[in-house]
Amino acid sequence: MGKRLCILHANCQGPPLLDRLMLSPDFSANYECTVFTNYTREPVPESTLARCSLFLYQHLGPGWGPLASESLLRQLPPDAEHLCIPNMFFKGYWPMWSGESGFDYRCTHLEKYLSMGLPPEQTVMLFLRSDVTRHYDLLELVSESIALERERESHTPIPYLEVIKEGYRDQRLFNTVNHPGKELMNHVAKGVMQHLSLALPEETRLEALGEPFPEFEQPINPKIAQHFGWDFATTDTHYQIYGRTMTYARYVANYVLARQSGITDFIGFLQGASSAI
Repeated sequence: MGKRLCILHANCQGPPLLDRLMLSPDFSANYECTVFTNYTREPVPESTLARCSLFLYQHLGPGWGPLASESLLRQLPPDAEHLCIPNMFFKGYWPMWSGESGFDYRCTHLEKYLSMGLPPEQTVMLFLRSDVTRHYDLLELVSESIALERERESHTPIPYLEVIKEGYRDQRLFNTVNHPGKELMNHVAKGVMQHLSLALPEETRLEALGEPFPEFEQPINPKIAQHFGWDFATTDTHYQIYGRTMTYARYVANYVLARQSGITDFIGFLQGASSAI
């Protein structure tokens, strides 16, 4: 008997979750998996949905039209299993992060200094010296992020918010707002396996996978870290930035240089062989 089809409808968290699920002997023996990327609005063919035995998906509301979860679920065979999986997101380390289009990893606080039109060196200096605690209620911003995550968690039977709440003060749990680290990814993978009554892999095999998103560690403002007492994000902390290591100050200098040069592809700028400082 051939393997059954599993459809994974998810964002960038889908592939590392699948890597972990494949370590389950039950999952790898019984399923072949096809991944459809939700945030790029990749179409999911009706013919593929009609063959699906297991549908793993991140919740998408009615605004997603034909890709909305309810729409896709209606097209599954009557005997298909389906499970809503977590879609983890956390602004706690970057409370001034903005998802506004046109520049990746936008920081609203730094944008205020850029709007002054000052030379790059002065912009960087003034920003790094600024006291964020005077301008923002940081605890309120973190609390707002946790509240939003509670709503996201309500769609899935795989709980994970308590792991974030209990651990984010003592260790870095996310590399970016939507790139969770290995502790959270392993936790979710095991939750999915348990919910589906699949055999769990050995812990050493999960650990051997390492970090799911190692190429970019979004630097954390050390003044925010100091305010909360996080000892994993200081002025001397070095972050992995697409093959380079950078302190927070160096990262800010690159951000300012890119913005003042009219560069919109900040990721490409940071990845460049000679453009990033």
